[in-house]
This record gives sequence, C-alpha cells and structure tokens, in this order.
Amino acid sequence: MADLLPPNFRRGRGSQSNNSGRYETLTRDWFDDGWSTLEEIDTLRNSVRLEQAKNIISTNKSPDISFDQSINPYRGCEHGCIYCYARPTHAYLGLSPGLDFESKLVAKPNAPERLRCQLAAPNYHPKTIALGTNTDPYQPIERQFGITRQLLEIMEETNHPVVIVTKSSLVLRDLDILERLASRGLVKVAISITSLNHKLSRKMEPRASTPKKRVVALRKLEQRGIPTAVMVAPIIPALNEFEIENILTRVANQGTREAGYVILRLPLEVKDLFHEWLTAEFPNRAKRVLSLVYNMRDGKAYKSEWGERMRGRGPYADQIARRFEMAMKRLNMNNRQLPLRTDLFRPQERSGQQLPLL
Repeated sequence: MADLLPPNFRRGRGSQSNNSGRYETLTRDWFDDGWSTLEEIDTLRNSVRLEQAKNIISTNKSPDISFDQSINPYRGCEHGCIYCYARPTHAYLGLSPGLDFESKLVAKPNAPERLRCQLAAPNYHPKTIALGTNTDPYQPIERQFGITRQLLEIMEETNHPVVIVTKSSLVLRDLDILERLASRGLVKVAISITSLNHKLSRKMEPRASTPKKRVVALRKLEQRGIPTAVMVAPIIPALNEFEIENILTRVANQGTREAGYVILRLPLEVKDLFHEWLTAEFPNRAKRVLSLVYNMRDGKAYKSEWGERMRGRGPYADQIARRFEMAMKRLNMNNRQLPLRTDLFRPQERSGQQLPLL
C-alpha cells in the first residue's frame, strides 16, 4: 500500500491516498526524502476533460435495482465520498480510484445530443431513466457545464419519465423544469442522506451539500409538488447506523414519504480506501466497524450476488432491516406509490426522418 499523501495536499478530500488503478503496470508511491518536500506541495486542484460519448443511455438487468436505464453525464465525482462504489470505474481510464476519482473529472458535453438520437430511434421503448446512479449529476462542475439541466429539458420536451439521485442541493436550481415534469407524473427526486451529523458528514462526503441543505431541498421539492424519496445510504455499522430513525423522522416531517437504504459495500479498490480513511479518522472504532461489515458479507469485504449486495446477510443485517421497517411503519412512510408515466412519451423526429402520410 502506498504511503498516505500529506494532509495539506488532500485538504477537503475524502481519500487518503492515490494508488494506481488495478490495470496499471506501474505503481506510484509517495515517500518522504528527508527534506520535508511533501509539506511544500500545493493543495490538490481539479481538472476536467471532455469526452464525446457514443451512447449515453446505459441499461442493466439487476433485479435489486429499481430502474432499467440510467445516464451519467460525468465520470468521477468531486463530492469525494470515501465509500463511493463508483470509485473503481476510474481504473478503466488509467486513473486512480483514490484522489484521481475526486479531482480528475470527465464531462460529456454531447450527452444531450446523444440522448435525442437514442430517444428518436424507431425501436426505442420508454422506460424510466435514472440520472446519477454512478456519479452525482449535480456535483459542483454541473454549475459550469449544465449538462444535467440540458438532459432534463429533453425529458420535458419528449415527456420522458426520469428519476434523479443526488446528494446536492443544486437540484433546486432546476425547480422550474422539475415542477412541470411532476405535473405530468414524470419525475421523482431521491436525495441521499448518510448522516445528520455535520462533522461526520464532512469527513465522509467532504464536498457534498451539508445534511441541513439536503433536508431543506427535500422540503422545497415537496412544497412544489415534486415527489421525493430519501436514501439512507450507505448504512455503516457502528458509525452512522444509530441515525436511521432520526434521518427518517426528519425527512418525514418535511413531507417525504418514500425511503430506502443500502448497507456499506466495499468492492475492489474501495476496500483499501475505506480502511485507510477509517483508520485515520476513527482509529478507536475501526476494528469494530470492519468486523461488523465483514460479518454481514460472510467474512468478505463485498459479495456481488443479487439480493445480498445491497442488504448484506446475517443477524446484524436483519436487525438493521427490522429497525428500518419499524421506523417506516411508525412514520407512515412508503405508503405512497408513484410509478412514473410512460404513456405520454412523444419522441422527437430525427433529422431526415420520413414524415408519416397520415
């Protein structure tokens, strides 16, 4: 394992290191040469490169995910959540799932154009598209590129159903579009809240919106008639699991009636990154946390089997599931089922497409 990077370099970041991706033939190590040069390194800065996507809609057949189609307008995520299961995807770019994932970002400016083309295909059948299933569509660089808003504009033009998953209050910027989509039964916004504790949230999700702003965002969305859900994700045993009931109570008081949860997952490089972070931030609790995590995965860091990967198994996982269920019942949550409409879909005509005779 590479030496940890100096604190001043990774200030405001989640990862403690920047180890090479699993496909690289060479590895990178930071070490102190005795001249204290590491302490002179400037704070890590973001860079964004542009990517021309060939296709923008991804599909999946996983039975434990509630959507079949998704769009991710960005690769990497500036929020820097240490537990993010998307971190290993940066290895496909020859980059580190560590600090590179948080700072070397990729934007897809032609995503709206590709979406128009795919929706106009003769064999396209409308199904709800989820925005933000891998990386956050409202991460800070969205202010610069506005790709997510452009995608929503196309959803509005074509009456296409969309679900947004985010942990950013920037979603409120698009209240105008979301309100019009909601009036047609075409949108739902799910906001992830991992903790109501500002200090813990700042450590786990250093550049995401504060918990308070996320709760306020849920309230404002509901006030405008936009259906919302809260994702208590991930639940980390002996770290934030004590907040399950408090989070659900807080958002229920704001009007949110749907909720879900996911147990911490540690696939591939996320395992070592989380271990480093936990040891650095909570040294007295690390052993207990990891013991419980591994116990819910049959002694492993992660199991990818459908039906287990989101919930885990065993007595502790069952206890968390029961607590969540009881809190939901007490708060009268998940009684409102709002399937999004697909019957209003109106595909745009492709350039050069023959017009109908009648």
